[in-house]
Amino acid sequence: MSTEPTVLPLVEQFKYGLDAPICLTWEWTYACNLSCAHCLSSSGRRDPDELSTEEIKTVLDELERMQVFYVNIGGGEPTVRDDFWELVDYAVAHHVGIKFSTNGFRITPERARRLAATDYVDVQISLDGATPEINDAVRGPGSYDTAMRAMENLAAAGMRGFKISVVMTSQNVDQLDEFQRIADSFDAQLRITRLRPSGRGADVWDELHPSAEQQLQIYHWLLEHGDNVLTGDSFFHLNALGSTPLPGLNLCGAGRVVCLIDPVGDVYACPFAIHDAFWAGNIRDAGFGPVWRDSELFQDLRSPQTGGACLSCSAYDACQGGCMAAKFFTGLPLDGPDPECVKGHGATALATVDGRDAPRPAQDHSRPSAARQQVMLGLPSVRAAGSVPDRACDTSPLAGLT
Repeated sequence: MSTEPTVLPLVEQFKYGLDAPICLTWEWTYACNLSCAHCLSSSGRRDPDELSTEEIKTVLDELERMQVFYVNIGGGEPTVRDDFWELVDYAVAHHVGIKFSTNGFRITPERARRLAATDYVDVQISLDGATPEINDAVRGPGSYDTAMRAMENLAAAGMRGFKISVVMTSQNVDQLDEFQRIADSFDAQLRITRLRPSGRGADVWDELHPSAEQQLQIYHWLLEHGDNVLTGDSFFHLNALGSTPLPGLNLCGAGRVVCLIDPVGDVYACPFAIHDAFWAGNIRDAGFGPVWRDSELFQDLRSPQTGGACLSCSAYDACQGGCMAAKFFTGLPLDGPDPECVKGHGATALATVDGRDAPRPAQDHSRPSAARQQVMLGLPSVRAAGSVPDRACDTSPLAGLT
């Protein structure tokens, strides 16, 4: 008598890792023309040790062999690299799809037409306010108009289904309907993500992360609209609010199905956890595959997890204990509650820790005037004309941009 092999549910398979990531984020540069207050990678200045054109192509060859279907390209602002479009073409020619995040300042009408005519390339425009006042307070003066112009160029070129990416903050939760209207007007797709206390986001998290009431507002909005909105694994912690699960991945995929390659080739378990504690290796040593397959850190993350203090909570199966990066950068233990735990356990736990002792990100490429800025719904400060750079590579934070 034969028996069928047991097939685990897809999410359960994800917990034990896959042969290749299904969501690989790869930052190609730390250089950026903006200084967003919540930038997860603390970008601004180019790192002089960033991967070369040939090094990136070598990794793309490896990703093709691993059958990684697409990568999320970010930064910094990836389009400031002189070789950006060359690398996009190379990736597509080698069967690796590209989805790149951009503030839009280089999406000219000509570039938009080229993108619309290219298969396996998707564009994600960052927009953190449905009005200039809300957006520009976080992303910088003129950034709203830049993003809207880029979307207009893409739409005029006939590109449909590009993404509008919004980081949810206490200032823009009430604009969810307006964000959806903007997406619909361009025949685009809305993507909303959670604000994490990563990078410069650690300095504004107390001020900008949504309140408990706003978390509930996001949950109910997603129940009504979520089938048409992308969320990834951003809001699985909200599933503890009700019996109806939200669309998206109900799991922290760090080191299991997702990871990050940074501009100098370091591999981290999660795009929001750029810290030595989550460093898995460097692709310059032996390539990406060995890091993904053999990293001791990733092996630990793929082993059965205990759930820690959260295991006794009736909502644990729904929320899985929340976000690893959010816990770490607020000073909470990884086996404890999420700082935004909807049951209130995170707030209780935060009251027992000194936020000044919370870990800091491993890298900070902020331009001097952007580092540690406060966001009080005013415009971010800008670098004073004629200010002296503190090291050679500060002379042109957008090295190679013409």
